Amino acid sequence: MKFKFAIHILFIGLLASCKNDKPLNSNTLETTKKEEATPEFINKGHELVFNMVEKVGNYNNLKELKDVVYTYTYQTPDGKTDSSTEKYIFDGELSYGAYTTHERTLANLKGTIEQGYDGKGYWLKHKGDTLNDDAYLKRVAFNRPTNFYWFTMFQKMLDPGLNYEFIEETTIDNKNYDVVKVSFDLDNDKPTDIYQLYINQDTNVVDQFLFTVADFGKMETPSLMLLEYEKIDGLLMPTKRKYKRSNWNAEVDENPWIMVNWSDIQFNTNLTKEDFKI
Repeated sequence: MKFKFAIHILFIGLLASCKNDKPLNSNTLETTKKEEATPEFINKGHELVFNMVEKVGNYNNLKELKDVVYTYTYQTPDGKTDSSTEKYIFDGELSYGAYTTHERTLANLKGTIEQGYDGKGYWLKHKGDTLNDDAYLKRVAFNRPTNFYWFTMFQKMLDPGLNYEFIEETTIDNKNYDVVKVSFDLDNDKPTDIYQLYINQDTNVVDQFLFTVADFGKMETPSLMLLEYEKIDGLLMPTKRKYKRSNWNAEVDENPWIMVNWSDIQFNTNLTKEDFKI
């Protein structure tokens, strides 16, 4: 009897607590979602980068769009040009590029070349024929992740293994910026790329950034990249870029700019993994 009585009291207590619970309204749910999505920040630099990524669109926003097809154009001051149709699936970072013009990339191969990463390995085709040359495939192993990374760079600024350091506040051309250095954990004690972001305090986006390229041993002298954005399917995409050699104060030299453009960007095009197989 005592056992039944205890259960009865417990049941009454539960009913009372349920009556006292306030229903969750939409504002409460939105607040909860925001709290769940906001990480515990390592430092001020981390928080600034997080807020910037939320402004341009985060990686989950990319994944919701599933894939992308666009035209990539890269031109050096001497007029040499690469032009490719790029295709990516964001989940798994699958990557494909068909180069109709490649005066900088494997220029000795005349005619269309195709490069791919299928989630397991890299491959190369020239005029439909598969090439297995190690030197060529090494170039593909650089191009595919590099092109994918540039397209998704700001979304990937929240990847694990990144370090954030707030450098300073500065003013350039009457615009106020928060300057944040982003670096990677060392890879077997080898140097890794460094990015120094200039986050516009008014717009919360990156107007320019300094970067190094560890794969080519360019660690001491950075390059400065300037950006122009377009809003596409809810994302702010830096579709027009230009860069050249600089110093760590973002002062550029007199050399001409290297121009990089993304055009005809189309998301959610129903690509499948089969599209990335050799």
